This record gives sequence, C-alpha cells and structure tokens, in this order.
Amino acid sequence: MKLRHLLGLLLAVCAGSASASSRFCDRSQELSATEQDLLLRFAAVVRQELAATEGSVALVSRSGLDLSRFGIRYSHAALAWRHDDGAWSARQLYYACDEGRPRIFDQGTAGFAMGTDNPSLAYVSLVRLPADTLAPLRQALLDPARVQHLLAGRYSANAYPFSLEYQNCNQWVAELLAAAWGELTDGDDLRARAQDWLRTAAYAPEPVPISSRWLMFGALFVPLIHLDDHPKVDVATLRMQVSLPASLESLVHARLPASERVEICHDGKQVVVHKGWSPVADGCVPGPGDRVIPFD
Repeated sequence: MKLRHLLGLLLAVCAGSASASSRFCDRSQELSATEQDLLLRFAAVVRQELAATEGSVALVSRSGLDLSRFGIRYSHAALAWRHDDGAWSARQLYYACDEGRPRIFDQGTAGFAMGTDNPSLAYVSLVRLPADTLAPLRQALLDPARVQHLLAGRYSANAYPFSLEYQNCNQWVAELLAAAWGELTDGDDLRARAQDWLRTAAYAPEPVPISSRWLMFGALFVPLIHLDDHPKVDVATLRMQVSLPASLESLVHARLPASERVEICHDGKQVVVHKGWSPVADGCVPGPGDRVIPFD
C-alpha cells in the first residue's frame, strides 16, 4: 500500500466536514440513486434499533474508510440521545475543514448511519447502556459548558489519549464519559481532570501498529496527523495509542457490564442485525441467531 494511502487511512479517523464527517477535506463522493436508497434503508434499521433502546443515551460508532489493514472496523464514535419527541441525534466532534478547527456537531440518525465511504458495505455499532445509570451521562452530554470545555482547540486524527495538546472525535467521547462518570464539575481544567479519571479507570486504548517508518516520517508533513504528543517509545516502536470506538466500547463494557451491544451492517444485498459483544463476521456475513433483512 502506498504511503499516501496509508496516511489517508489515518486521516479518516474523525476528519471531514459536517455533511460528511467520515471523509477528509479534499474528498467528495456522489451517491447514485441506488446507493442512496440502500443507505437510507440501512439507516432505517439503525433508527429502529435505537428506538427499541430502553434508555435515552447510547454509544454509537460507524465505519468510514476501509481501515481493515490496521485491524480496525470502526473509526468514528458519538453519543446519541433521545429527544422528548422520541427522535435521536448523535453528538460528536468533527473537524471543520473551512474553519481549520474541531467543532461539536449534532446529526440525525440517518446522516450518521450514511456517513460511510463505501456505500456497498457499512457497519454501525450501538451500545445500549443500562437505563438506571444514564442520568449523569445525559446531564453532561447536554450541558453546553462542559461540552465545550471538553473540546480541544487543536485537532489530530491520531491524538494521544493522555495529552492536552490535541484531540480526535473518539477522545472527546472518552473525556465526556469521564466527566459524567466522575461527576466532574465544569471548569477550564476539565479536560485534564477527565484524563486523570481515565487513568484511574485503567483506560488504555490498544496500540495501533504502524507498518512502516516511512509512514511516521510522512506524518511530519501531513496536516491533522501529529507525533509530538506521543511518548517517544511509542513512536520508536511504531505502536501508537489512539482512542478508537473499540476502546470506548471496552471502557463502557468494563464499567457497565450490563450494557448491550448491537451491530448493524449491510453488504448491498441485505441488512444483518447481530447482538452481543463478539463482532459480526467480516463482509457482513450473518451467523446463527442474527436477524437478516433482505434488500428486495
């Protein structure tokens, strides 16, 4: 794989615009009528699964570009909440290309589910948290002051989880979970206190192995990718800790074992709804007990 494409894959983590937050700035994609129809029908199933959620907040993740070479299925996470009228929105960090800075963006269920670069194969993961644990999380998620104080001024797609220098979308979610579960009061130092809480909770994202030193060298010249916040030993050993949806799901599962996970995917022919903490098979292949909804 070419260095440029590898860098592009790293940039796919959270980078993009409000209308297509799984893509990075210089990419655009036009969907055919058939592709739009498939993704809308896929999004309808995601919406149904959210509607069946007992609580009013859920952790949601989606696939973006193909990161399988890094062993990564999901690149972008958000926290979804139910409005009083029953509709759901996903609150997330995205990189505003025109402004050159990260922003918090609310997106409807359909827009979130459709934010994939591959309309013929898409995945969404939904983690339902126990309803009786959600009050502090919902309060933090809908608190404008804490939401903004947890937003870093500088964005990095591969941000180190325990540095205040940069932030990516998944790290913002991790820090908001920390602020809620730690019952942290608002303040200018909220990010630092949230990261301290994550340390005490043994939050340790699985290192992403980087296959080439040329990739590390190339990152020095690519916007939105940085190395200066990572420990030198991680850079030297080509293993970088980065907050990804899988890390967030592990954090939730460890703290709230009663949480339920649902994975929804489609392969252009059918939608598969897979329940449980084991992943659905690659290629969106249904297994025993999975619900299959054909595309007629």
